[in-house]
Amino acid sequence: MILTVTLNAAVDKTYRVSNFTLDRVHRTAEWRDAAGGKGINVARVHRTLGGEAVATGFLGGFNGRFIRSAITSEGLEGRFVRTAEESRVCIAIVDPVTHTQTEVNEVGPRVTAAEVAALKRKFERLLAERTFDFAVLSGSIPPGVPSDVYHDLIGAAKRRSVRVVLDTSGEPLRIGFEARPWMLKPNAYEMAVIGGEIDGDDASIERAAQSLLGTGVEAVCVSQGRRGCVAVTAGESWKAVPPEIEFVSAVGSGDSFLGAFLQGTLGGRSFAESVRLAVGAGAANAAVYGSGFCTREAICGLAERVEMLRMTRL
Repeated sequence: MILTVTLNAAVDKTYRVSNFTLDRVHRTAEWRDAAGGKGINVARVHRTLGGEAVATGFLGGFNGRFIRSAITSEGLEGRFVRTAEESRVCIAIVDPVTHTQTEVNEVGPRVTAAEVAALKRKFERLLAERTFDFAVLSGSIPPGVPSDVYHDLIGAAKRRSVRVVLDTSGEPLRIGFEARPWMLKPNAYEMAVIGGEIDGDDASIERAAQSLLGTGVEAVCVSQGRRGCVAVTAGESWKAVPPEIEFVSAVGSGDSFLGAFLQGTLGGRSFAESVRLAVGAGAANAAVYGSGFCTREAICGLAERVEMLRMTRL
């Protein structure tokens, strides 16, 4: 079972608009409103593949009630802390003609110190009540939440011997890394925050990822969008290349990756095969509207076509 933390949950609105341009009135050909936020997306895909997940974080206002209702209707268990201010809305406009994706994301509610303290208590209470294999801390932090919040949550989880996956950016990533989570899932740009400068090629990414191991971090998966990922653990380095798909939207593909990777790991798959399943999930997500609404059949079918290349450690 996994516990996911989404500090900046959102109502995700995805619109399909052909020939989208500025300064025009558009009509959407297709749209989807869904409960969103990185941890919620992770939980959704993990459950699709047969796993169990509990989602926590902050919810507030009308949008928060919508998110809670949507999660419940999907069969996900939510144990959230209420905020006085409104949860955010994130809009993605996908143009199938020009193959562009435009995003407008609200910054999120201003969270009080008392609400942060309540979230930490909720997190520790959940860890005490349930037996979790992993805790996933992912996404941006809303205004008012201190940058060391993930650092503190990692410490609480490690005291319960729960492995932690960290997927964030900027200061929360840098400070969170100091608490040594079990796994990191940065992109190449975010690697510079914790792994030094990289040239952008696979070999330099692999070297930077390997340099993070042995410090308490046991796995690093560096996402590269359509190029797949570079994944390393002790004694293993892999480049995973997804198959070609009819691209729709990249929103949530990294979260789908994590949900699938953890289900593969809990299901007894090897590191490489868990990465294969994860890349298949990322590709399956990119072929649908809405984050994490890909099917088990699509994930497994695409995973079979993922090319796994063992990298030579340089």
